Amino acid sequence: MHRNSTRAGIQLPVLVGKSKIIDSIRHEIEKIADTTASVLITGPSGSGKDIVAQLLHQRSCRATRPYIALNCAAVAADLLESEMFGHEAGAFTGAVKSRPGRFEAAHGGTLFLDQVGDLPVPLQGKLLRFLQERVIERIGGRKSIPVDVRIVCTTHQRLEAMIAAQKFREDLFYRLAEIVVRIPSLAERQGDAVLLAHHFLARFSRESGRDFKGFTPDAIAAISDWSWPGNVRELENRVKRAVIMADSSRLTAGNLDLGRIGSEPPLSLKAAREVADKAAIRQALARTESNVSNAAKVLGISRPTLYDLIKQYGLETV
Repeated sequence: MHRNSTRAGIQLPVLVGKSKIIDSIRHEIEKIADTTASVLITGPSGSGKDIVAQLLHQRSCRATRPYIALNCAAVAADLLESEMFGHEAGAFTGAVKSRPGRFEAAHGGTLFLDQVGDLPVPLQGKLLRFLQERVIERIGGRKSIPVDVRIVCTTHQRLEAMIAAQKFREDLFYRLAEIVVRIPSLAERQGDAVLLAHHFLARFSRESGRDFKGFTPDAIAAISDWSWPGNVRELENRVKRAVIMADSSRLTAGNLDLGRIGSEPPLSLKAAREVADKAAIRQALARTESNVSNAAKVLGISRPTLYDLIKQYGLETV
């Protein structure tokens, strides 16, 4: 997933990939973009959930109106309410004048709430009220302000588990999740890692003013075999760093820090089996977001056996 097309000088998001799962997501976006339904985008960190949110806006009838983003995990809890709903002059110390929040800024367009699982419970109630009544109140205000926005949210957390722990409101979940779009890990997107790598190389080559001719065969093999626990963001960062540091015109596996240059395959069957086991386990854990029980089902083994293999190979489960 990346941004590369433009319209009237504005950089637009697009999806890179030919895997079936990405084709399915493109189809979902086209079907739901122009509806009024709230959308919850789920998936592991670094998989490109924010790009899908932007696509939903750009493909909708709201595309010419504001797209306002707010990371719920990046704003201090005591400031988040004002950031979302605004405040009136004198509402609290330092509030010398009235200030609209992100909801009003997004009027007519889309409000993207990133990491909505980090929203404090009291603010969950205010968000629920907006979804029910389509009005907000600024802090210190008494006037209900009608706001026309479409809500698109993301989370990498399991909101169902948070509901069971009483950390997330169930009624809010069903309001936000009128439509759920699941973004896969990069490990699930067969063949897409290499396509993305070429895209990032072209982009960073342009930005750096250097002329790279591509990747060496060992780099292509390493990109294909890597489990990408950090997903698309990890791939992007590795290519960017390689472009900065590389001395030759073709990036190697060593430039990407994905193995030793010219390393040979394991000679013994035992070593080869270990390499294959590790790759399969990493991919299963990535696909199931580190849910060991589900990963064991994917691999066709018991959960205790998987735990033993994870311990034996020193693999991380989170």
